[in-house]
Amino acid sequence: MRSAQEMLELILETAKADERIRAVGMNGSRTNPNAAKDPFQDFDIVYVVTDVAAFVEDTRWVEVFGDRIIMQMPEAIELMPPRKDGTFAYLMLFTDGNRIDLTLIPVDRKETWNGDDKLSIVLLDKDNALPNLPEPTDEDYWVKRPTEKLFDNCCNEFWWVATYVAKGLWRNEPTYAYDHLTIIRQMLIQMLEWKIGIVTDFSTSVGKNGKHLERYLHENEWGRLVTTYPSLRADEMWEALFQMISLFEEVSEKVAKHFDYKQEIVDVENVKTYLLHIKKLFPEAKEIY
Repeated sequence: MRSAQEMLELILETAKADERIRAVGMNGSRTNPNAAKDPFQDFDIVYVVTDVAAFVEDTRWVEVFGDRIIMQMPEAIELMPPRKDGTFAYLMLFTDGNRIDLTLIPVDRKETWNGDDKLSIVLLDKDNALPNLPEPTDEDYWVKRPTEKLFDNCCNEFWWVATYVAKGLWRNEPTYAYDHLTIIRQMLIQMLEWKIGIVTDFSTSVGKNGKHLERYLHENEWGRLVTTYPSLRADEMWEALFQMISLFEEVSEKVAKHFDYKQEIVDVENVKTYLLHIKKLFPEAKEIY
């Protein structure tokens, strides 16, 4: 596997040799002083270029970076509509395990090349035209304090979508139920993030998709969260649903108390009663009540 130094030298030498590339920037985890280093870290690179189209018409120029396992060009994919903002990205995974996410940005957008991402550094600026940047920080990714409205929205989404899970399970539609179980788990994770934010004075990040949650949760909380990832078996999904309810109630109460936010306890109890009713409802039932 090529070293980080070898990869950066290749990225920079490629840019220096091409007059169309006027500047090089990097963002992402490799600029984050708080991110753990491992061999899976991408090289999130930006090339500021005079003509994006010229780099898109013939894709063979990226072969200079090495033999690839696979490449994706998001702006060329119809399955997921592209942004069409004038940029173009090459996402490349190489046979030695390295990965480069390379975004081309037109030179007339050099002032905003990093999209205000504070985890950004300039690697090369041929024209001294890029704005000066402060030292990289991950503060934009720290858990944010919730407003009361945001807290209420999270609670409402959790309890509302929980009824869809029950409906899907009663109808014996496991994939439907599972997908909605995923939605309410996202609300649970959001609530857990706010709890962690309170403990850390909102000065840390739990990572994308809550990947660092285990670092901050009590062992019991983490164990309970793990049980909310079931198979498609109905009994496991019912168990996961009520485990999420138990944990969500516990954590949301702590968050509400900290911020002196109010919760509609009566509505919650009504939803819980409804869910238990659906769980016991006969499969042949013609009416809910």
